[in-house]
Amino acid sequence: MFRVAEKVSYCFKRRGVGLHTVQVWNSFSQCQNGVDDRLEVFDTPYISRYNSGLFHEPVPMVHSIDKNATELRRRDTETIFSALEEHRNVYGFKKGIFANSLSKSQALITAGPPGTRQYASSKPDDGEPSRPAPEAATGTWIDNCPATLRPYLMLIRADKPIGAALLAWPCFWSIAMAAPPACPPDLHNLLLFGVGAVLLRGAGCTINDMWDRDIDSKVARTRTRPIASGAISPFQALVFLGVQLSFGLGILLQLNWYSQVLGASSLILVATYPLMKRFIDMPQAYLGLTFNWGALLGWAAVHGACDWNVVLPLYAGCIAWTIVYDTIYAHQDKKDDVKVGVRSSALLFGSSTPAWLTGFTVATVAGLACAGSTAGLSWPYYTSLAGMGSHLLWQVHTVDLENPEDCGAKFRSNMYLGALPFSAIIADKLLS
Repeated sequence: MFRVAEKVSYCFKRRGVGLHTVQVWNSFSQCQNGVDDRLEVFDTPYISRYNSGLFHEPVPMVHSIDKNATELRRRDTETIFSALEEHRNVYGFKKGIFANSLSKSQALITAGPPGTRQYASSKPDDGEPSRPAPEAATGTWIDNCPATLRPYLMLIRADKPIGAALLAWPCFWSIAMAAPPACPPDLHNLLLFGVGAVLLRGAGCTINDMWDRDIDSKVARTRTRPIASGAISPFQALVFLGVQLSFGLGILLQLNWYSQVLGASSLILVATYPLMKRFIDMPQAYLGLTFNWGALLGWAAVHGACDWNVVLPLYAGCIAWTIVYDTIYAHQDKKDDVKVGVRSSALLFGSSTPAWLTGFTVATVAGLACAGSTAGLSWPYYTSLAGMGSHLLWQVHTVDLENPEDCGAKFRSNMYLGALPFSAIIADKLLS
């Protein structure tokens, strides 16, 4: 192992990097995850120590590279990779020790001050274990929170409320439809379901990341997630999941018994959804079944039972909506999905995605219209559905499916779209 470090260290020194052999060796010995494939490494103005536990912030390259050395060439990366491959079987290295620092600033080595030599292993001489992998900066308010909370806030995507909003809208629609004529929806139920959506979405993210930690580490967009990066251990995630579900149970127990049974049954879908991308070609449909359970539950919370003539078409329309926005979302990761061998509707539909999603947009509007008709809604509601359908068609036919940033932007535009039919249902009820 030390011979490998010498060889890699020489490669760096040849380019003006003041790394000592023992520091390279420390990085290898403390590496937990590794990364995938032959990626360009050190093409960034920052180098970070990742999974070493010694540095938590990016270190400027000038601290460790001669000012005349402006970049490290690809051949140096190949030399490192070859050295690791040569000794990988002997020393148990995982394939690819270095990350793509250009996109994530997460190279696994950073140089110490010139002249320092620290002979440490993955467990220092004082017996203290190495610290877990530092979580990546999010560029959001989470970065200003206490360090102990940041990984858990990242785990539940607290800085990305769109998931909770998309989970809440079907609940709110159902509660509003169930309201008596001339009455607004019950505020107590709206509050319970709003808090429940946040809790269930967080629990779903935790379950998803526990199942997918090996896959997430191989996908550029997800490799910094706390479980995949090692910032949170699987056991810590399991304990945290128990806490979230306990709070969720407290919300559920405030509903009637019918709703309690119906709500608890959704946990089967929540727990198994992350597995579906391994077995079915359109896991987005299964996500729709899971994510829109509130379309059934909202009505039951008001009336103590489901009016299936209303909630089934509402549920079907919501599922179609989920397929639309999550297929657009899935196009962000389709190249990585092929690489790691998971399935999605983005891969299934391919270049025919716009045509397919146009059909699901029609199904969305039709399902919601059928539910509204059965519930006795009138023109304000159908006007809102026309606006919703037009917006979905705009998403489908203007999105650049080869541009992850545009896919993400179109997906996020759905966050407030649900407010359109919700406000129309309230107006319809008050005007009736």
